[in-house]
Amino acid sequence: MSEKTYGYARVSSKEQNLDRQLDALAKFGLDGNQVFADKASGKDFKRPQWKKLMRRLRSGDVLVVKSIDRLGRNYDEIIDEWRRITKEKGAHVVVLDMPLLDTRERPDNVTGAFIADLVLQLLSYVAQIERENIRQRQAEGIAAAKARGVRFGRPAKKRPGCYRATKESYLGGYITRREAATRMGVSPNTFDKWLREDESAGQGR
Repeated sequence: MSEKTYGYARVSSKEQNLDRQLDALAKFGLDGNQVFADKASGKDFKRPQWKKLMRRLRSGDVLVVKSIDRLGRNYDEIIDEWRRITKEKGAHVVVLDMPLLDTRERPDNVTGAFIADLVLQLLSYVAQIERENIRQRQAEGIAAAKARGVRFGRPAKKRPGCYRATKESYLGGYITRREAATRMGVSPNTFDKWLREDESAGQGR
């Protein structure tokens, strides 16, 4: 069975246009019958045309994409799918926007798969470092904001004007916990929280 070449294109929503990717695949030499295209999020691989393509892809075949991010939303997923294609299926991958990501044998007898794997690992490392830097910057920003007195999360509910009288009625045994909460328009848990805060502060509000 002769090896075949396929193209894959994807955009994240129905409003986006596939033309730029399709033009690049056509320039590579692929016609419409060789190209699979999805308009779906890259958050997973539950995409109809992608699944159809993976069922058709055989050892020695070539998969062409315009850019590496067409395979997934992050480098962990991209690497997993890359390995599935190149290692498990024994097919080749060509990324048009990055010529080094081409696993086919090169004219100078250099193994394209080896170079492509090194480049992909490097890209994955850089992406991971960037994710860690983003998390660190976020943590530092939150810490600095807290130091300036900025509060995060949902704002605390204010006690209504009838809180003190309602609390005294509850503590006096005249109404139940649920009745007290209903009277103030809050949940019993919120009422309990206010009571605990009063107790901790030693207040008799």
